[in-house]
Amino acid sequence: MRYRRAVERLRQLAQACEQTRRVPADEPFLRAAYVFGDLLAGADPIDHLEIVLVLNLPPDEVTWGSHPPGTAWLVDFLQLDKGGVAYWWRSHLDPVENHRIHDPVRFWSLDGPDRDVLDALAERRFDRVHEMAPRPQEGAAPSAGELQGALDHLRAVRDSYWDRQWRRRHRSLGRYPEHHLWEAVEGYLDLLDAHGEIRLPPKSTEG
Repeated sequence: MRYRRAVERLRQLAQACEQTRRVPADEPFLRAAYVFGDLLAGADPIDHLEIVLVLNLPPDEVTWGSHPPGTAWLVDFLQLDKGGVAYWWRSHLDPVENHRIHDPVRFWSLDGPDRDVLDALAERRFDRVHEMAPRPQEGAAPSAGELQGALDHLRAVRDSYWDRQWRRRHRSLGRYPEHHLWEAVEGYLDLLDAHGEIRLPPKSTEG
C-alpha cells in the first residue's frame, strides 16, 4: 500500500470509529484507536497499516492474539477484513504498548478523530506525530499475569472445543472454532517467546 493511500485509509477508519458511537449501548464498546509501525516512519510503500483497537472489556476477555467477544461486528463495520490492515485488540485497562506494539499514536478516541495526528501524517511531519505519542511504557515485555491469562484462555478453548453449543457460538461471519483455537495457541506462544524467562507455576491439582 502506498503511503498516501494508507493515510487516507486511516482517515476513513477514524470516521468509521466515530460512527460506532451510534450503536445503542450503556457504554461505548470501542474506546480508542492507535496506529504504529512503518507508517509512522514514512515507509512507502508499506505492507500493512498497523492499528490497535482499545475495547471496553476487562483484560481477561482480551487475551493477546484472540478475537474478544463482540468484535465480529466491529471487524465487519470497520471493514478490517478487506485487506491492507493488520489489527490488534487491547483492553482499556491494559497499556496499549507491548512487545509487538511500539510507540503507538492515537488517531481516534471518544473525543473524536485526532485531526492533528492525521494532518501531520498527511504532511509527513513525523516529528510532530511523535511529539503527540505517549511516553513509552516501562516493562513493555509481557507480564507473568498476561502470559497466565493467555494460557488460561488456551485451556478454556481446548476444553470447550468439541462442545456443540460452544462451537455454535463461535461460528459466524466467516469465522469458525478452528480460528479461535489457532489464535489461542498463537497468542500464548507469541507471549511465551517474547518473555521466555517467565516460569509459570504448575497447574494446581486437587487431591
